[in-house]
Amino acid sequence: MGIALIAIFLALFVLGFPVVYAILIPAIGYVLIEGLPLGLLTQRVTYALDSFPLVAVPIFIFVGNLMNSAGVTDRIFRFADTLVGRLPGGLAQVNIFSSLIFSGMSGAALADVGGLGRIEIAAMRKRGFAAPFAGAVTAASAVVGPIFPPSIPLIVYGSVTSVSIVQLLLAGIVPALICIVLLMITTAILAIVHKMPRSDRAPTLREIGVDLLPALPALFAPVLMISGMLLGLFTPTEAAAVTVVYVLLISGLFYRELTWPHLWNAMLMTVRSTSAILIIVAVASLFGWILAVEQIPQDFARWILQFADSPMALLIIANLIFFIAGMFLDSTTATLLVVPVIAPPLVLAGVDPVHLGIIVIFNLMLGLLTPPMGLSLFLICDIAKITLRQLLRALLPFYVPLLVTLAIITFHADLVLWLPGLLR
Repeated sequence: MGIALIAIFLALFVLGFPVVYAILIPAIGYVLIEGLPLGLLTQRVTYALDSFPLVAVPIFIFVGNLMNSAGVTDRIFRFADTLVGRLPGGLAQVNIFSSLIFSGMSGAALADVGGLGRIEIAAMRKRGFAAPFAGAVTAASAVVGPIFPPSIPLIVYGSVTSVSIVQLLLAGIVPALICIVLLMITTAILAIVHKMPRSDRAPTLREIGVDLLPALPALFAPVLMISGMLLGLFTPTEAAAVTVVYVLLISGLFYRELTWPHLWNAMLMTVRSTSAILIIVAVASLFGWILAVEQIPQDFARWILQFADSPMALLIIANLIFFIAGMFLDSTTATLLVVPVIAPPLVLAGVDPVHLGIIVIFNLMLGLLTPPMGLSLFLICDIAKITLRQLLRALLPFYVPLLVTLAIITFHADLVLWLPGLLR
């Protein structure tokens, strides 16, 4: 029955059914066939949302939307332009560096693309960069968002696996920095080869200070959140709430650009995004419960352990599985459906669950850049007014640093676990 359930889900998904229906229809069918009470459906989906860590998801979404509405992203971009605009590649380097700063507050790749990405692509085109290249840099750098804290996908992963969310968020810092450095090196090489434009001169200390001052309150937000969690002052969910209050204060009192229409727009967009995520969380939890009843995870664990007798070999298999899953499913759905099946045998074989979490989420973020379900690709094409083929051609060189980053975090667990180790 469990295999039939998965087969029906895949069939409905391939036929173009929305993910929620593709999950819910076979789940309801299972309950009816097995003669289980229908009230079980309501119980399981309600229980899935009764999670304190998940409260952080809408709050961090709100933070990202609030900064877009209140003009904080403009100041971040201006400061990044002053600081790194002279490097080979100019605004392309600014694009990457800005993504790191913005990811420290939004926690979502699509928030980076939809908010900061619009500013970055428009500015790069105005400076003479080709639209496909501008879109490719924006899409590649947005991968960092869900790795560097705060991270909505890591919070969802932690709630599914009962792994410490604080340790997961801290584990993402070093991989995110590695990825940023490799992307900037790749961009510099491309810029030198193709003679791309950059700033005419290096900034003076005064110019850096002038642009740093307006951006400083925004730059302090991730410092406040990370230091608070490291010191044990608040949990990730409480950190999200503290960040909202902080962003509201700096937007209303320091920048003085926050208006009631801005606040309403941010709230409305947050409700829409949160609703989409939590509906999937609820129905996927029901689906996962049925798989557990049918002992699919246990059967899969016995099967996969036959093919690999070392944690590293299992990690390579996990990379392939989650990379493919990311090509077809969004990160939330893949985390809720695939992680409960894949994670137990790997942890049983000796893989650190925090290390596995970073590998899983990074693979799923690469899925945002791969057809047929690459959401970042479609959003970039809409913003830059280019075709998918143009974007993919420009994106090809950037797959190299992203895959190298994946290899580094896979084979060097010590880099990933260094910061979380401070809490153990």
